[in-house]
Amino acid sequence: MKKLLPPFLFLIFIIVMAFICWGVDLPKSFDFPYNLTGIPIICIGLVLSILGKQLFKKFDTNIKTFDEPTVLVTSGIYQYTRNPMYLGFTIAMLGFSILMGGSLLSFLLTAIFFLITDRWYISYEEKMMYTKFGIEYEEYCRKVRRWI
Repeated sequence: MKKLLPPFLFLIFIIVMAFICWGVDLPKSFDFPYNLTGIPIICIGLVLSILGKQLFKKFDTNIKTFDEPTVLVTSGIYQYTRNPMYLGFTIAMLGFSILMGGSLLSFLLTAIFFLITDRWYISYEEKMMYTKFGIEYEEYCRKVRRWI
């Protein structure tokens, strides 16, 4: 069975959020034009994810979650967060929550996405990184936080 990659989970959550927020009449926290503040938040999140991905490409390392890591990237955005792509997806999802009106359910979906990312994807990747890079990865973890 193929494992669900994070970008696909992100898209699934955005689609579900859209169906729920626009298909069900839920109380909203942000009416027009205040909901538009979600747009720059989405952009910030997506830029963060893209920066992380570009560094992986620059160092010619594996980007797929469930494949073995080949290079420990610690420069660029990775000096500030060990998981800029996941952080970016989560920030973008928060922006989508606001853009769609900010119902309690949309924020709950963002929190669930965060938990899945933290407990499933990142935990899995960290085990692989410890196995592959050992002490070097432990030192990196001491210097740079998991999220921010």
